[in-house]
Amino acid sequence: MRMIPGAKYKKNNNCSFTVWAPKAKSVKLLLTTLGKRRTVALEKIDGGYWYIEIEDVTPDSLYFYRLEDLIRRPDPASYFQPEGVHGPSAVIDHQFPWKDIDWPGIPLEKMIIYELHVGAFSKKGTFEGIIKRLNDLSHLGVNAIELMPVAQFPGERNWGYDGVFPYAVQNSYGGVKGLKKLINACHQKGLAVILDVVYNHLGPEGNHLHDFGPYFTDKYQTPWGQALNFDGPYSDQVRDFFFENALYWFREYHIDALRLDALHAVFDASAKHFLEELSERVEQFSKDSGRKHYLIGESDLNDIRLIKQRAKGGYGLDAQWCDDFHHSLHALLTKERNGYYQDFGKIDDLAKALKEGFVYSWNYSKFRKRHHGNSSKRISAQKFVVCIQNHDQTGNRMLGKRLSGMVSFEA
Repeated sequence: MRMIPGAKYKKNNNCSFTVWAPKAKSVKLLLTTLGKRRTVALEKIDGGYWYIEIEDVTPDSLYFYRLEDLIRRPDPASYFQPEGVHGPSAVIDHQFPWKDIDWPGIPLEKMIIYELHVGAFSKKGTFEGIIKRLNDLSHLGVNAIELMPVAQFPGERNWGYDGVFPYAVQNSYGGVKGLKKLINACHQKGLAVILDVVYNHLGPEGNHLHDFGPYFTDKYQTPWGQALNFDGPYSDQVRDFFFENALYWFREYHIDALRLDALHAVFDASAKHFLEELSERVEQFSKDSGRKHYLIGESDLNDIRLIKQRAKGGYGLDAQWCDDFHHSLHALLTKERNGYYQDFGKIDDLAKALKEGFVYSWNYSKFRKRHHGNSSKRISAQKFVVCIQNHDQTGNRMLGKRLSGMVSFEA
């Protein structure tokens, strides 16, 4: 049974609330509408879900869930957290005056992508601040922007990779309306929008999913904490939570593509991998909506299964980042040999990256002290996203140095 989580506002101030809490004995809605407080018990239905539809709920109403009359928590599928990760969730009316009905999208192979951080791109550090600079990006030759994660995280400024509300748009950036205004403006100017999403872990502060159900597993660990439960007991509903999240960004925000963060930390031993099923769902959504929506993976495994067709044993993603191109070029220009750069530095590496994609295609890696990767020689170049620098390189350097400040103009 397909259930879409969250508070779904309907016309005439009707709203339904759906939350997954399979082991709870009771779930109550603590609702504040126009200053009036109500407590309403939800009904348990199939699959461990709890559901209620009630009247007299206005947009921007605030709510918590009370689990077994013991703890009060925001909605795991909250669409907006106006007071941050510890505050109440808000009911959102997703109606918006879109002006991109005729937007055809941009084919992936024609995208020239500019990765940006909402909090750092403009003086305002908001979605509105980006809108005022869209002409600058167009003049630069960019036709797609890639937003680093905007799912609600603690505080006001953050890389975004420890978000804890996958459906909620960061309040300090401008929230729901701010993001929609940005995407509307981008499409009117001929710019596609890619959103970075994190489906491998959630951050620690404000992460209340443990209280609702077995979203996490101890079977695997990521470098950032517990892995998500994509193959254990109750994993069907966990998988659905994130499948619906991907479709939510396409449906409600008109996002063109998702960049899937650190897929080497998405663990799933199922016969049908989480990523394979995700690509199936997105492909069906694209057919139903009449416009192609893309999935772009990031992984350090150099494994073509991500982008091979599902019919040929792959997961069916549309493209993936090719880090080997960056590493080979950077090591060649800067002469750096620290960390993973010790595996690169020859002109032959750059030539192989240009010809094939992966430099390491089951070669021995000094950095990893083992053989690494498989061959992408027969994979179309249109399946790879390449760059000379991204947030991982600039942001993780001690002084944030960019390539333009590290090498000569001629280089």
